[in-house]
Amino acid sequence: SDLFASLSIVLDRPFVLGDFLIIDDFYGNVEKVGLKTTRIRSLSGEQLVFSNNDLLNSRIRNYGQMVERRIVFKIGVVYGTEHEKLQQVPDILKDIIVKQKSARFDRSHFQRFGDFSLDFETVYYVESSDYNLYMDIQQAVNLEIYRRFAEAGIEFAYPTQTLFVKKEDDSGQSDSKD
Repeated sequence: SDLFASLSIVLDRPFVLGDFLIIDDFYGNVEKVGLKTTRIRSLSGEQLVFSNNDLLNSRIRNYGQMVERRIVFKIGVVYGTEHEKLQQVPDILKDIIVKQKSARFDRSHFQRFGDFSLDFETVYYVESSDYNLYMDIQQAVNLEIYRRFAEAGIEFAYPTQTLFVKKEDDSGQSDSKD
């Protein structure tokens, strides 16, 4: 069955040498396709060996055939943010992304009123399938967002709860009128 699977890999070409694959919880670059097995080099350096039959019976996500990567991220800011600062957020995010080489801005919007934050959604593309370039751009964007938000006095939100405590008098009755 591995021999037929290797023939299927050669003829159908679901991936080629050098492609970046994700198979279940494993990921890496294809190094070799043999008669019985396919070898993949993981990002941490170890070699993963899959029988060709098992490989073709798995769901394969092939990033090597990708021309660009679409990145969608959400950022929440605190409810106490002034209206003028809220209006600046999409422009700040756009400005950061358009300054990145090999990145193409798509959109940034105030998406919703969240449980503990005012949520913005931003979409952009990295114009390459290269994983390391994608991570470099993502890091540069994140660091610049952190810097620019601090500079503008815009605070990131984090999960919060408000607790209301009522004071009782000596008789066990609440001071407030409900």
